Amino acid sequence: MFTHIMVGSNDIARSKVFYDAIFAAIGAAPGVQDARGRLIYSHNGGRFLVTPPIDGKAATHANGGTLGFAMANPEQAKAWHDAGVANGGTSIEDPPGIRQGPAGSMYLAYLRDPDGNKLCGLHRMPAA
Repeated sequence: MFTHIMVGSNDIARSKVFYDAIFAAIGAAPGVQDARGRLIYSHNGGRFLVTPPIDGKAATHANGGTLGFAMANPEQAKAWHDAGVANGGTSIEDPPGIRQGPAGSMYLAYLRDPDGNKLCGLHRMPAA
């Protein structure tokens, strides 16, 4: 359904440290910066971009918005979360762990990136 996801940043260098770390935890290569100053990450057929806003105004996060990233297992989600916290992110909501929901058991780990964007590392647990 999606071709890419892009978030804004007020500090691309700070964002590169954060996103390089969380994406390395799931096996992705470091971001590449293009001529416009955008960071581009490619992994498992998906693209994630970080950009200074084109209109020159400050980047802001979406209130109520969450970007979810698929994790191979709970250990990878925890490593992703820990890499984010160690590199300028903030742990939010409940600590990483298994939660029950309408879609079944999921291991969830939530972060805010340095610009306040809400991210979720999610692994769907096998049915019991």
